[in-house]
Amino acid sequence: MPVRDRLPLTALRSFEAAARLLSFKDAAAELGVSPTTISNQIRGLERDWGCRLFIRKTRRIDLTEAGRSLSRVVSHAFDDIRTEMERHVRAPRRTVTLAAGPIFATRWLIPRLGRFRQSHPDIELVLQHGPRITSAADLAAMIAVDWGTGRWPGLEARKLLEITYSPVLSPALAAERGGLTAPKDLARFPILHHHDRSEWTAWMEIAGTAPRFCEDTVIMDANVVIEAAKDGLGVALGSFPLVAPELRAGTLLRPFETVLSPRRSFHLLTRPGADDRPEIRATCDWLLSEGGQAQAVAD
Repeated sequence: MPVRDRLPLTALRSFEAAARLLSFKDAAAELGVSPTTISNQIRGLERDWGCRLFIRKTRRIDLTEAGRSLSRVVSHAFDDIRTEMERHVRAPRRTVTLAAGPIFATRWLIPRLGRFRQSHPDIELVLQHGPRITSAADLAAMIAVDWGTGRWPGLEARKLLEITYSPVLSPALAAERGGLTAPKDLARFPILHHHDRSEWTAWMEIAGTAPRFCEDTVIMDANVVIEAAKDGLGVALGSFPLVAPELRAGTLLRPFETVLSPRRSFHLLTRPGADDRPEIRATCDWLLSEGGQAQAVAD
């Protein structure tokens, strides 16, 4: 086979880099070889093909007409090869484990996961059940979201989302019980409590009415409390902004603007130095950004 019929891919790669950067030295640095190697490979092309590709000057190089023409063809060819390889050969995905409780995961995180996948297709986010964390020994995942005041011994805690409480009920229950126009009217309604009666007691004191629970139910799961309110079983203290979708859909009503602001909030927990790993840092940055946007809307 004649010399000119062979396709010298290594030399063409050197030529493409030098033509794009207009520097043998920069091309050599990009490809991890010496400037002499780049120069020799390009001289070989010029010799074999019988034409000059570069005009060599004292401090710079320029492409000849033949060089410009070849550069357009070679650059396009390498771009096509790169695109085809990326289409069939994916970089290995990095895994990040995230532990979160059911109400946060169901009502805040899951509706946003599509955006995370679009922003970070190279990260596989594995969701785990999030038990309450009291110290670093309880953190089994790379990242956790927990409810607290911001103090977790041995862990880095960043505030992710503040919550406020306000009564919510179904339109059907409001109509059945003759409407709910003032906090004192709550005495005519069944009340749903999450875990204990302390939050309702605190809200009623803020609203200026005596806490009276003549017909009430205590439920331990916060998600079940909201579902029970939607089914008309009672008035619940909705967690805002987590119940905002139900208000937009009209499945729950918010009769009062009075809010209870708890001392606790949702925090992002990691071990010290965890952000040194790019995938953990990217995931935390995304969560904090989403939390800031949600807080701005809620405010």
